[in-house]
Amino acid sequence: MLASSSLRRMLRGWRSRRLEGDAEAVTLDCGDGVRLTGSFTAQNERAGSRGLAVLFHGWEGSTRSTYVLQNGARLLDEGWDVFRLNFRDHGGSHALNPGIFHSCRIDEVVGALQALQRRYATRPLTLIGFSLGGNFALRVALRAPAAGLDLARTIAVCPVIDAHAGLFQLEHAPRMYHDYFMWKWRRSLKAKQRAFADAELFTRRDLAGTLRTLTEALVLKHTDFGSLDNYLDGYSVAGDHLAGMRVPVSILATCDDPVCPASDLAGMTLPPCVEVTVTRLGGHCGFIRDWHLGSWAEDYIAKRLGLMPKPAIPVEAAVVERKGKEARSDIPKC
Repeated sequence: MLASSSLRRMLRGWRSRRLEGDAEAVTLDCGDGVRLTGSFTAQNERAGSRGLAVLFHGWEGSTRSTYVLQNGARLLDEGWDVFRLNFRDHGGSHALNPGIFHSCRIDEVVGALQALQRRYATRPLTLIGFSLGGNFALRVALRAPAAGLDLARTIAVCPVIDAHAGLFQLEHAPRMYHDYFMWKWRRSLKAKQRAFADAELFTRRDLAGTLRTLTEALVLKHTDFGSLDNYLDGYSVAGDHLAGMRVPVSILATCDDPVCPASDLAGMTLPPCVEVTVTRLGGHCGFIRDWHLGSWAEDYIAKRLGLMPKPAIPVEAAVVERKGKEARSDIPKC
């Protein structure tokens, strides 16, 4: 929870002031009438930009989530232009599109990256996602060649790997996690209802349900998947889903993540362009390094983007850091 806590936001907020203060609000045409919002900030540390770093927040996060702001500020300082994308119905964008957000809306996110590539065509394009945003980042990277996206690198921090396990994990996570996400999700769904008051999106009984029953109501009422299992299969990247990856990818996970534990990586089939780093400690997108609440995930991301000569990750924290292979045994275990 510390990854997005008010304490951490207060103590680390100064780093993001320029990122937000100099940001340009952008609305992207993502195809099929879908529009997504975001914020672009140009770097001014170098004569020329290193490229464009696109950041994806997690479920019920936004462009203003603490981990997005901190990593965006770090990359801005290092000479990258930064674009922070809001997924559908995130960041106060509920009225922009009639359909409700769900985790299988990958086409519009690919469309957002295509729009960004057209808009900032002269810059190398990199993608960094956190939690559910990490899952989206992996799926965008998988589709990149077919979509004409020239992704230099994709980084997924604490990504959702197995959606079935992820739902179960969140149901059985410490109460504060479950209640926090449910509070934010219900608030978001009510905002969507206010934006489209002519249609009853959910009943009161739906909204009073559990995480599983509300998710199932979403699937049955607002998707064509027909069942919760089919929906979860639709955004899982476990097993051999990423076997066809052709984009350089780095995955960072931790054994003590109460929401997306590294154990979900077990059994994945990965090509050599995918590397996996697993640590014993780190929490969910936290990776707190010191009492100043710095995150060494920032160092990990910076290193993977070629900004640092060597990682600043404590040696004792690292379990393994290897290139993916087709053999399942290459994936580290907690």
